[in-house]
Amino acid sequence: MVRLQPRPFLLAVLGAVLYGISVVASSIALGKVVDHVVSPRFEGGRVATEAMALAAVALVTIGVVKASATVLRRWMAIVAKVRFDASLREKVVRRVQALSFEDHQRHRTGELLANASADPEAAAEMPSQLTHVFGVVVLFAVAGVWCFATDPLLAAIGLLILPAFAGVNALYQRQVELPATLAQTRLGEVSAVAHESFDGALVVKALGRDAAERARFQGVAERLRDAKVEVHTRNATYDVLVETIPALAIIGLVVAGAWRVDSGAITTGTLVGFINLFALLTFPLRTFGYAFGEVPRSVAGYERVRGVLDQTPPKPSNGAARLPAGPLDLDVSGLGFSYAAGPAILTGVEFHVPAGATMAVVGSTGSGKSTLVLLLARLLRPRPGTIRLGGLDTAELEPGALAGACATVFQEPFLFAATLEENILLGHRIPAAEMAAEMAEALRLAGIDQFVAALPAGPATVVGERGVSLSGGQRQRIALARALIRRPRLLLLDDATSAVDPTTEARILRGLAAERPDTTKVVVATRPATLALADTVLYLENGRVAGMGGHRELLARAPGYERLVRAYELDRTGS
Repeated sequence: MVRLQPRPFLLAVLGAVLYGISVVASSIALGKVVDHVVSPRFEGGRVATEAMALAAVALVTIGVVKASATVLRRWMAIVAKVRFDASLREKVVRRVQALSFEDHQRHRTGELLANASADPEAAAEMPSQLTHVFGVVVLFAVAGVWCFATDPLLAAIGLLILPAFAGVNALYQRQVELPATLAQTRLGEVSAVAHESFDGALVVKALGRDAAERARFQGVAERLRDAKVEVHTRNATYDVLVETIPALAIIGLVVAGAWRVDSGAITTGTLVGFINLFALLTFPLRTFGYAFGEVPRSVAGYERVRGVLDQTPPKPSNGAARLPAGPLDLDVSGLGFSYAAGPAILTGVEFHVPAGATMAVVGSTGSGKSTLVLLLARLLRPRPGTIRLGGLDTAELEPGALAGACATVFQEPFLFAATLEENILLGHRIPAAEMAAEMAEALRLAGIDQFVAALPAGPATVVGERGVSLSGGQRQRIALARALIRRPRLLLLDDATSAVDPTTEARILRGLAAERPDTTKVVVATRPATLALADTVLYLENGRVAGMGGHRELLARAPGYERLVRAYELDRTGS
């Protein structure tokens, strides 16, 4: 953690060390002032002006150093904490983004949000408090040397607080570790349930499940509350003990010190210095205790962060192959895939799509259509099998080559809470002189140009989170425009026009065929009119290729395909 942000951490340590030294120096100076300024005034009725001036200068100088050290320590500790937090958040987000699509499917979104927000915050607390710990260690070291050099008996009495404090801290760590870990885990559960409830607001409202969702959230919130109450109850007990230990030491010092002054072993000023020092130790000890009190929570947060960082992302492509210029053909051989510990989704899939051709993929629910699209986009890795684009294995392409040549549009498009233009570009850079023309063409081919033109702000219209202000068909066509503006040479459409009417869908596909003849297209489709527009139809049954050919050809020789298409047609006509 310290290696993430060494500079502010070391500056905070410097401030803490200076603070510890100045605390001891202030107690020594106070003792000298009592012996050389206060006591002579009571005993002789006068004080030398030079002594008073020196005392004032000494106390002011030490006070300035102490105040400056406090500011430096606190300022740099805060800087270190927020930078630790930011560094961990950045590492978590980068690792999550680097994980495979399968890894994302295994984790709840709310849990990942907690890993990127609450857990780094908890993990960053302890390292930032370590700066105070260093200061307290230096304080005790310097104080111990001075105390034993001045009066070993009083030093021994005063330093009894160390084993007492160590014992209390060890007991506290054992008592609070499990509740702190449990609280951090339940915080993740709360985030996960809240995210699901907010994300599924439409379903919850439509089915009238508001009360059930409130009850579900109340359950996890109450469990989090109980865990946090348990942690803070033990924290409160610990804080009381931490403040009591120095107070008991001061009582012992007053009793023993009075006897030592009476016997002439030490001066009144020395006793005052001792008592002042241990009175000042109350705050550092409280800080020390607070730092150790944060250990269980910080460890729990850091372990959850490490749980993400320790996940191994898929190895990046180290290939150096470059796609050839011009249209690309697609060739798939021996393709298979199964999710972890699950049955085979695809088995032995083989097909060839000539450059610029359109292949429709059709099959019943669960036949592997969407999985095939994810494999072609390399969001999933084939196990086993080979996917060749332009004659090259996609696994051997140089990094970014496939993403630059391929665009995928899914049935459930995701739009960000931004403008239409920002959603369509999504970081894609186009020369300013070509922007308007490229945007207009993408919107026209996606069949959404008239709708966008009618909006008051046009492409600058903000669509809301997930495109909440748009219909399903409009969201799909915006997502299609997002893909088309990149001029992909391989376009993958996973039922990407299912929410638009058949006439509009047919017009979009005919426009793509006419105006993007060099683009190889793989279209997951269900409507007979769409299938008839494809050059080739791939029919999947239970993850296997059950037929491939023209639409009419498959109707004639593939009974399962014929039944499926007729079922779609009857469902559309309602007869």
